[in-house]
Amino acid sequence: MKVYGIKTCGSVKKALKFFKDNNIEYEFVDFKKTPVGCDKIDEWISKVGVDVLFNNRGTKYRQLKLKELNLDENGKREWLCKENLLIKRPVIELDDGRVIVGFDEEKYKEIFG
Repeated sequence: MKVYGIKTCGSVKKALKFFKDNNIEYEFVDFKKTPVGCDKIDEWISKVGVDVLFNNRGTKYRQLKLKELNLDENGKREWLCKENLLIKRPVIELDDGRVIVGFDEEKYKEIFG
């Protein structure tokens, strides 16, 4: 499986610690070193929806003052393509094609337990 995020993100740290503690192998993709393009974002949106993927509580969202733009789904998608740090983290691609967004320990125990 692949885990996408940034190393400094609290949720990403928790997820990686969960995988390490449970001996779960993963490949880590750092948005800052390897940005994802619109193709990947469209793939994720088709599986989880743009509102799940779009992080409207992060620093980057506030810095860009996106709340004032009152973005629709297309607007959110465009911003996700331009600015990967607006993607809610971590994004986990499972080998079976499922996509999980964010850290939720109970959900992780259910899926990986």
